[in-house]
Amino acid sequence: MGFRLPSIRRSSSSKQMEVPKGYLAVYVGEKMKRFLIPVSFLNEPLFQELLSQAEEEFGYCHPMGGLTIPCNEDVFLHTASCLNSL
Repeated sequence: MGFRLPSIRRSSSSKQMEVPKGYLAVYVGEKMKRFLIPVSFLNEPLFQELLSQAEEEFGYCHPMGGLTIPCNEDVFLHTASCLNSL
């Protein structure tokens, strides 16, 4: 029996907003769009691959205040969509 993960949320503005409990702010793409993802994504192998890429490119320095994912927005949204359909 499976369960459905909560979906990602696109932040409505670029201002620092409070992150709801159970979510993590990530910045994606050339324009550094801010998304809120469920922390449950952190345990998923697909998302861990994105985290490995972030570590290789940025190390542990993320000046945006949230985690910076070094991929284009379409790749990120596709990955999130795959994780949501588990």
